[in-house]
Amino acid sequence: MTEINSGGHGSTAVPLRSLAYAVLIAILAAFGLYAMFIAGPAMRAAARDDLVRTVAEEDRRFCGMFGIGAGTDNFAACSRELSIVRQRQVDRDDAAAQGLL
Repeated sequence: MTEINSGGHGSTAVPLRSLAYAVLIAILAAFGLYAMFIAGPAMRAAARDDLVRTVAEEDRRFCGMFGIGAGTDNFAACSRELSIVRQRQVDRDDAAAQGLL
């Protein structure tokens, strides 16, 4: 009768270190997927809401310096003009980043 030695060098068992790396990679992949599909969209929405609040506060403060109260037609015009100024600044920043300026 032939005896099988499962603890010898010819065993096909996965080395413990390789198994630990595989488990670590699986855990990191799970966290990455969570961040990409669950936390990511929520974080982007929160950042977008924060940006909207910040811009509205800046508009109120800036237009208020000239006596233009929120909720008036003049305030809406002031806010529109500020958005144009902001967009032009973004365009300048993008052009500078691309080396066009």
